Amino acid sequence: MLRENFDEVEDKISQACIRSGRERSEVTLIAVSKTKPVDMLREIYDCGQRDFGENKPQEMRDKTALLPSDIRWHMIGHLQRNKVKYVVDKACLIHSVDSVRLARAISDEAVKKQCQVPILIEVNVAGEESKFGVSVENTYSLINEISAYPNIHIEGLMTIAPFVEEPEDNRPVFRKLRQLGVDIKAKNINNVNMCIYSMGMTNDYEVAIEEGATMVRVGTGIFGARNYT
Repeated sequence: MLRENFDEVEDKISQACIRSGRERSEVTLIAVSKTKPVDMLREIYDCGQRDFGENKPQEMRDKTALLPSDIRWHMIGHLQRNKVKYVVDKACLIHSVDSVRLARAISDEAVKKQCQVPILIEVNVAGEESKFGVSVENTYSLINEISAYPNIHIEGLMTIAPFVEEPEDNRPVFRKLRQLGVDIKAKNINNVNMCIYSMGMTNDYEVAIEEGATMVRVGTGIFGARNYT
């Protein structure tokens, strides 16, 4: 069943790339494995998947010890400053940086552990009160302030679009994030590469790809509904 789910997601990504005139290699699928047991991750790993996304730092830390070392772990959930130490030397990319204080904590820990940490800025494009992320209006000033911090590298932007019944409803959200990245890239800020757009989840990743997503985060579509118990 997991392989069938995985193959279906892969096919939909390929079709979305074709529709938007893009190469399949331009889009990275992140299998969102939060709350899922290691055996399920191994099954998807055996399908050839190497990028996995986790929400909780301790869960990522525990799984890295049990799974193959060539997995690329993505920290996609809200990150508290006191949990930074669990992910700095394990995550290939932290998607959810939304404040100066968090960026400083990541930078300090990266210096301490003598590693380089690529990060994305999480933008609350839709302005939802229930969501984390910096506002569109404050994104540039945040990036400008933290771009000089040592051992972190700003690689792009991330957003969590609203949950909607009709995926098309989120097209303006994805388009706005992409345009924001284009505008920031044009400012040529040192240590800022606007090359990654992490947007789109199980419900709307095809639309996100059509609007320029370079990473899509798919959990339920691959693993089934999450277990919160």
